[in-house]
Amino acid sequence: MSPVSRRGLLSGGIAAGAALSIPAATATASTASASTAAATAGGVSSAKIRPTDARYQDLVQRGTNRRFVAQPDYVRVIRSADDAVQAVQEAVRTNKRIAVRGGGHCFEDFVDHSEVEVLLDMSQYDEVSFDERYNAFSIGAGATLETVYKALFYGWGVTVPGGGCLGVGVGGHFSGGGYGPLSRKYGSVVDHLYGVEVVVVDAKGRARSVVATMDNQYKDLWWAHTGGGGGNFGVIVRYLMRTAGARGTDPSRLLPKAPASLLSSILIYDWKTITSDGFVRTLRNWFDFFERNNTADSPYATLYSPFILTTAAAGSFLLSTQLDASVPNAAGLLKAFNAAMLEGVSPAPQVIDVPEGPFLHLTMQRSIAEDIAPKRSKFKAGYLRKGYTDAQLKLLYDNLSDPKSVAAPGSSVLFIPYGGKVNTVPPAATATVQRDVMAKMVLTATWDDPGQDEVQIGWARKLYEDLYAATGGVPVPNETNAGSYINYPDVDLADPRYNKSGVPWSELYYQGNYARLQRVKATWDPRNVFRHKLSIEPAG
Repeated sequence: MSPVSRRGLLSGGIAAGAALSIPAATATASTASASTAAATAGGVSSAKIRPTDARYQDLVQRGTNRRFVAQPDYVRVIRSADDAVQAVQEAVRTNKRIAVRGGGHCFEDFVDHSEVEVLLDMSQYDEVSFDERYNAFSIGAGATLETVYKALFYGWGVTVPGGGCLGVGVGGHFSGGGYGPLSRKYGSVVDHLYGVEVVVVDAKGRARSVVATMDNQYKDLWWAHTGGGGGNFGVIVRYLMRTAGARGTDPSRLLPKAPASLLSSILIYDWKTITSDGFVRTLRNWFDFFERNNTADSPYATLYSPFILTTAAAGSFLLSTQLDASVPNAAGLLKAFNAAMLEGVSPAPQVIDVPEGPFLHLTMQRSIAEDIAPKRSKFKAGYLRKGYTDAQLKLLYDNLSDPKSVAAPGSSVLFIPYGGKVNTVPPAATATVQRDVMAKMVLTATWDDPGQDEVQIGWARKLYEDLYAATGGVPVPNETNAGSYINYPDVDLADPRYNKSGVPWSELYYQGNYARLQRVKATWDPRNVFRHKLSIEPAG
């Protein structure tokens, strides 16, 4: 096997671990016994980083939402499966609440919570390699999407259909049903998940590492990680990635081929000149296009075109589009798409054609940027089976264009195309149940001043409540809505003050798959060691 990762290249191989550690790329079911024995024998390899340690503040402030900063008793930086087993075992033995951090992008306080006493930081366990034993790519749970994309593409010319924010960690992103620019062509990330290694705790409080795959005796645990979300069943150590149905042993044929190059364009709309009718027509064009072109075999399957609706304070909003340049008549397709977006819109937006460029270079260049200084934020989301009504779009226009709006300048509403290949998988085949959708909506409030918390969160809540007024203030599954996405968690959905629909939060996120997730939870985390405000509740 040939490890290829940013950290691996710098160190000349697999990241250093404990003396008893088994390299991630060769761990098997027998790892569980070795790890459990090591934990029982005592002696945890990773140091307890306490508040007096110079590293502590850096580690506890790695989260990107400054509304939440934990103050755990100590932090452990995990570097191997054994390391994780031993750290979990000690925390369970001393009855301390555990949280796990990967990339630090959890939108709520699931990691940075006041009750968390032990924080396990996975950021240094980021190896990407090919595991010959499982005939799959092994990806450490601490890896970021940037690390994964570079390792897979430079090493084997392949990729996974993950997200566009490169600093996001795979630990939560993959397990929650991650998606991104290539998902309409290749499906969700979980449609390429062959297995997962997880540190679990049994009813007697014994920690062990289990490798669960789609075809071994632990299949139920694998299934739970195909959309169940992080922080529910154990500590995810690594993922084993291989496209469902892929055959052979050549690694370059076991995951999707990355495009060689991309065609791109940007449409910029001026808030000063666009009217309510023009705004409605603009969004209607977008919704209509993706409703018409939402099949896996569509020539537009590789077209990714998120609409980024910032407030009027930003001056403009934009539509950023990319398309695989190798698709037949790619230039013609992009031209036709832009023409469809401009139809009936006056005044027309500014159109910027971006020169064709290499796939990974443009992916890095056009990725969703992160502020160097993290902000305070609140996120709310929903899946769409079809586009919003004109009344909903007018509501958005009135809110976003209002010069007296209390929304902070960085706040926005984002519409992201989805569906295509995603919709070819049965809802129960993975824990990712939404398999008949065409887009996602993400509402973001972001600000700096803690004194603005109530105002900014209130703005997001009011707009969301008004958008979904017909269904109790939340996206209750119906002809138009399909609930919400667990990787965009919103604790308001579990609060009757904001969810007035009578439909429980679990139905909004998991629908018919929740009962099975509860059974998996009861089997693999019977003591409810791993929990947060929207964690799976064990079956009674």
